Amino acid sequence: MTFDRKDKDNVSLLNFYLQLLYPRMVEEKMLILLRQGRIGKWFSGIGQEAIAVGSTMAMKASEYILPMHRNLGVFTSRNVPLTKLMAQWQGKASGFTKGRDRSFHFGTQEHKIIGMISHLGPQLAIADGIALADVLAGEKQATLVFSGEGATSEGDFHEAINVAAVWNLPVIFLIENNGYALSTPVNEQFKCKNLVDKAIGYGIEGFKVDGNNILEVYDLIDGVASRMRENPRPVLIECLTFRMRGHEEASGTKYVPKELFEEWEKKDPVRNFEQYLLDQKILNTDTIAEIKASLKTEIENEVENAFNEAEPQVNNEREWNDMYFPYAETATVAEGPTKDVRYLDAISDGLRLAMQKYDKLVLMGQDIAEYGGAFKITEGFVEEFGKDRVRNTPICESAIVGTALGLSINGYKAMMEMQFADFVTCGFNQIVNNLAKTHYRWGEKADVVIRMPTGAGTGAGPFHSQSNEAWFTKTPGLKVVYPAFPHDAKGLLLAAIADPNPVMYFEHKYLYRSLHGLVPQGFYTTEIGKANVLRHGKQCCIITYGLGVHWALSYLDQNPDLSAMLVDLRSLQPWDKETVAHAVKTTGRVLILHEDTLSCGFGAELAAWISEHCFKYLDAPVMRCASSDTAIPMNKALEDSFLAKTRLKGTIRRLLAY
Repeated sequence: MTFDRKDKDNVSLLNFYLQLLYPRMVEEKMLILLRQGRIGKWFSGIGQEAIAVGSTMAMKASEYILPMHRNLGVFTSRNVPLTKLMAQWQGKASGFTKGRDRSFHFGTQEHKIIGMISHLGPQLAIADGIALADVLAGEKQATLVFSGEGATSEGDFHEAINVAAVWNLPVIFLIENNGYALSTPVNEQFKCKNLVDKAIGYGIEGFKVDGNNILEVYDLIDGVASRMRENPRPVLIECLTFRMRGHEEASGTKYVPKELFEEWEKKDPVRNFEQYLLDQKILNTDTIAEIKASLKTEIENEVENAFNEAEPQVNNEREWNDMYFPYAETATVAEGPTKDVRYLDAISDGLRLAMQKYDKLVLMGQDIAEYGGAFKITEGFVEEFGKDRVRNTPICESAIVGTALGLSINGYKAMMEMQFADFVTCGFNQIVNNLAKTHYRWGEKADVVIRMPTGAGTGAGPFHSQSNEAWFTKTPGLKVVYPAFPHDAKGLLLAAIADPNPVMYFEHKYLYRSLHGLVPQGFYTTEIGKANVLRHGKQCCIITYGLGVHWALSYLDQNPDLSAMLVDLRSLQPWDKETVAHAVKTTGRVLILHEDTLSCGFGAELAAWISEHCFKYLDAPVMRCASSDTAIPMNKALEDSFLAKTRLKGTIRRLLAY
């Protein structure tokens, strides 16, 4: 291995050695602890340290790095205390995740490091959002994100690089090609000879480097990042290396040919650089022994300190509260004149006022810029706020949800429009595993709103008409709102954008142009988690939301002799248990109505809660009226038969007759 020091002085070269040696010695200690049974799991990066250390040293301390399992050198080079890291690995209360997650599944704003989740790839899009925030703020910064060669097969890899390329984002996409994704060799992962060749397809630069040569890694990243800060654009870098241990220690390495170990053993990054410094007479054997003895003592002390740290104490209330970023919501009272507007216009007005109020709010979605979105809700926004803040996106829901989270991490607010709620499946992992769990895992907010044009009634068929709110109401960490009227549509949207937590905002497409109502023209919010009692009565209560509210109103108008209380939930997570309990106690008979399918719809949770907490007030079984347990058909007659509306009359009759 040949090292080119260029203009680096002896002090700098010695620092490279210290930064390279330290994570190796920590790893060696971890392997000892593993054999002793003092730790239970370890993902080894032995043999790959030059990539993590060299690239981190090339980045500015203010620049974000998004590493993976085998990148201990990122954390040590950013001076994260080993006691804190060890506490994290051991699930101690003082760890970054307070015992809630393991390994490097955490972030730290102090050190500008954002860890991965187990689903390989989602961190790549987060890097896009972080870099976008820097570009919008005029910061000359680069962002570094790691990927293994196995993760390059995932859609997240493609989506993130494509977005960065289209938007000229200063992201360094670094692939650690270590030969194996767990036990699967590269020839079973991809067909191309070099992963860096993928850069050509995205219209960006690509570089391949010896990942075991710390000076080559440093010099390449340093040069790329310097140019990128002045001229923002993404770059793809492939670092060739080898995984000298198993995927994790328990998996072993029997599947790896012996000759590969022999070949790569000669390329050991620590040993080769150490020999280079000996040859250059920057180090001698005595100095090396002294350095290693000092580091060994330091590591031993910090590790033992971590073992002595307290275990987490069980506190269920704290666990629940920590699913959400602390936020004391207070409804802002509407002021000024009102205007009769359509449901769609109320949403548009809310977005416009939010853009005026929050100068760091960014809107993203397919066709939302000049075209104004599929439903024209953002029509005219580009002229008022510019394309930096009203951004057309490629068709890649996962990457844009990840980008939204990255924007939030780097100080912005983000709103993403799913063109149809049905398309959320393509961004599902980012929502339920990144947005929903980020604050619980390491205390960082996810200041993101996802708008969900939802529902049937327009003959749009199985892929444009689904009511999928129940997918998210059962996901801790998300908030879910579903307005039924223009007034609430605007107020809940403004409340959702104000809230620093991730909010799924469902808006019914059928109501866009068919429903209108009086809406204050100024800024106001409707409190998330508060239901609205629309009708009062004694015979029964109907609990519903969304389009179900209008089905219920229509039925009650046609049956004026029925004394029914009508509750519009408005929010599904959290939902207003107090108002629901009051309705049950007042009437004794409960009908839960929703557009979603019957089985495991949100109504099932309501029915279960009422049965458990309000059973003594019931005069009849809780009844549900929901849509059929089938996909949604397109034909008008078939769609009408599918929807819960067709069963409302009969269900109410059964409830009253019980």
